Order: sequence, then structure tokens, then C-alpha cells
Amino acid sequence: MAKRTSSPTPTLLSQLIHQTHLFRDFSEDWLAGYLSPEALKLEKLFSNRPVYTAFLPEQFHDFLYVILDEGLVITRSTPLDRIIAINYAGSCFGFRSLPFSYGQASRAFPCLVEAYKTTHVLKIPLEQVQRLYEDHELFRERYRFIFELSQKFEYHLLNCSAYPPQAVATLLRALIYQERELGNQPDAKGIYHFDLPIDVIARACQLNQRTVEQVLKGMQQMEFIKLCKEEGDDLIQVLAPEALKEVYSATREKVSWWPLR
Repeated sequence: MAKRTSSPTPTLLSQLIHQTHLFRDFSEDWLAGYLSPEALKLEKLFSNRPVYTAFLPEQFHDFLYVILDEGLVITRSTPLDRIIAINYAGSCFGFRSLPFSYGQASRAFPCLVEAYKTTHVLKIPLEQVQRLYEDHELFRERYRFIFELSQKFEYHLLNCSAYPPQAVATLLRALIYQERELGNQPDAKGIYHFDLPIDVIARACQLNQRTVEQVLKGMQQMEFIKLCKEEGDDLIQVLAPEALKEVYSATREKVSWWPLR
């Protein structure tokens, strides 16, 4: 019997090129001239563990974090204990705390960045990211764009309605826009997949968990989403993004499946 050969393990640079928006489709040899593999740090983040506190006065950080798999990583605004950022595999975080480009102007209240679930990240040193930013126009444009996405995501959450169906639809629409623009989703069937615990939804939308459960149940009955309990209690499949857009813009009288007025 012939010995079966295993597929070669992709290099860290190869994973960046194929899986992340910032580095997608760059040449591996060319990228190696900026990102030294020896300086890159692969790190496992354990669930419910703080990574760092962003926006502390006069304090910046030394790494850009790129999520390679699993996730999710959240950012909580300290004054309100409200989630203002949700990052999945293929995206990055930490850019708002780097002392160059828009990071110098992007300051806010102290925010706790934490791994809500165990994930693997690649830490890229500040000096390497900054040199790539200064030399390469396409990287500079993508770097600018991730700031834009983070601001839009935060804006939608902080301005969402207190009406539960609209609030949850706002979060899902913000995630759909974010993941679509990053090139991570949808799948070939046009379905979006989110590992999205009820607690995270509640803290992002400022609702209690029981209310979130009822909203998700109603959305599933309307076939807007599917709750995939057989694959994990927290997996939500968005089947009808356009229908969610209608809920997002609806008034109380238009959401017929929500019993409370």
C-alpha cells in the first residue's frame, strides 16, 4: 500500500495572503520583505481572557493582531459595558491603538479587548506594519478601510433602536456588511454564518438575554435566520439578509411577528 503524503502546512504568510483582507493576494515572497517570519508571533487566546485595554491615556500598543481561525474577539466600552466591536477569523484588531496613521486620532473611553472564545492570532510588530503602510498604496487604502468599517459598525450599534427586533436586526446587518466588505462571507449559497452567543447580542444591543431569545425565535419562525443547535448553540445562519433590512428600518407596527407593542 502506497504511503499517503500529508498536505504541507501553510506558512504564516500564506495564511495572511489567503485568509485576511489586509494582505489578500499579495505575493508571499514580496510580503516576506516586510514581514519577517521570525518576528511574527503566533499566539493562542483563551476564552474570556482580556487581551489588552485600548485607549488608555498616552498608551499605545506594539502589535497588530490578525485572527487566523475560530474566534470571536470582542471590544467592550468600559463606561457602558457595551460591546462596540466583534471580530471573526480573517479580520484584525488593535489597529486603533497603534501610534501612526488614524490610530493617533482614534481615541475613546478605555475599552477592554477580550477573546470571547478561544482563538489563534498572529501578532505583527508595529515597525513592520508601519513600514508596509508607508511603502505600499494598496495596503494603505485597505488599512484606511478597516478604520472606516470599525467606525460604521460602532455607529450602527450606538444608534440602534431600543425596539428589540430592530436592535437585533441592526447588529446582524452591521455584521453582514462588515464580513461582506472584508471578503469573508457569504458562502456559495449566499448564507452568512455567525458564531454569536446570546450574551454577546444582549450586551451589544443593550437588551436582556430573554428578550434576545424571543427575537431570535421570531426571526427563525419567519425564516430570516436559522439557529443551528446541532452545530453549536451559538451558530446563527442568516438566510434572508434583505428581509433583515426591512426589520432594521421598520416601525413598531410593521414587525407583525413581534408580540409586544
